[in-house]
Amino acid sequence: MSAFVLVVCAAAAGYQLFAIAACIWHLIRKRPASGLFPAISILKPVRGADPGFYEAIRSHALQEYPQFEILFGIHDADDSARSDIERLIREFSSVPMRLAISKQEAPNGKVGTLMDLVKQARYPILIVNDSDITVPDDYLKNVVAPLADPGTGLVTCLYRVLANDWPSRFEALGIATEFAPSTLVAPLVGVSEFGLGSTLALRKVDLERVGGFAAIADYLADDYQLGKKLHSLGLQNCISEVVVSTRLSAGTWANAWKHQLRWARTIRLSRGAGYAGLPITFATLWVLVAAACGHGGVALTLLLLRLTMAITGGWFVLRGADVWKYCYAIPVRDLWGVAVWAAGLFGDTVEWRGRRLRLDAKGRIVGAD
Repeated sequence: MSAFVLVVCAAAAGYQLFAIAACIWHLIRKRPASGLFPAISILKPVRGADPGFYEAIRSHALQEYPQFEILFGIHDADDSARSDIERLIREFSSVPMRLAISKQEAPNGKVGTLMDLVKQARYPILIVNDSDITVPDDYLKNVVAPLADPGTGLVTCLYRVLANDWPSRFEALGIATEFAPSTLVAPLVGVSEFGLGSTLALRKVDLERVGGFAAIADYLADDYQLGKKLHSLGLQNCISEVVVSTRLSAGTWANAWKHQLRWARTIRLSRGAGYAGLPITFATLWVLVAAACGHGGVALTLLLLRLTMAITGGWFVLRGADVWKYCYAIPVRDLWGVAVWAAGLFGDTVEWRGRRLRLDAKGRIVGAD
């Protein structure tokens, strides 16, 4: 038993070291530069106005870029976000912006809205991101630069989280210190078939080649599925140096748990093998196991490696201030993550925006309450 624990701890330590290297590589690698500035259509499917919504959409209108348009889509004419969108259109009358009321029905309502928006998109480059994403002034210029390479099919972005309460702060710590580094590890081991809802930049012609947004309308993890389909064309997906921001306001631990469980089950059903291998990344769990088995030195070394990886990814890559401020909570958050992973092993239902969805073995939405 003791030998097994040491082997697992060595593997966990190896992963932490590899993740640190991936973060450093992301920071120092040569960035693609392009003197081309293709016209861009930004597609923003919206449902409800989350905290900070107006500031988020306003950051898109402030872009320093020659030619772009912003298309907002809502499914309900009385959506609470409508007044903010109309306010933005009035404030930035010189920026081409339109609001569409989507009538397209789809299991994934967000994708249904995108199916309507893309019909109105005038430009060859599309950028899709979640409604609560705030972007820097040079976002468009830097995000589309990799698409100058014809071998690149999709560009996505890491994101930092601004949290308003402790349950959300736990989620934010997980994203900064676990999810972001693992995302950077993936391309180094040959996994580049994913996209993140924080940013999906792609060519309209490539979207049409994979069947348009209709091809992913049945899936809950539409961002991952879009990346997978573009990758199947022989194109590479890449992670931009741009880091965007979002906000979380779970309010309660129960809401945070439901959110994390939805994410876990979606990952399991999208990438079962990857999900099954996640325990090797749970360094804090193995720290406790090593300590319980009398390997105090191993436990301390692994804990220091875990905190070093967390700070490298969460602060140096994402610049998430909470990583330093609440670094003492990272081990506790890690154990929360272990519990979420274990719960995610079972069940085929998730809660999403007040609806309970039932998923099949491939992550497709097959029922809703």
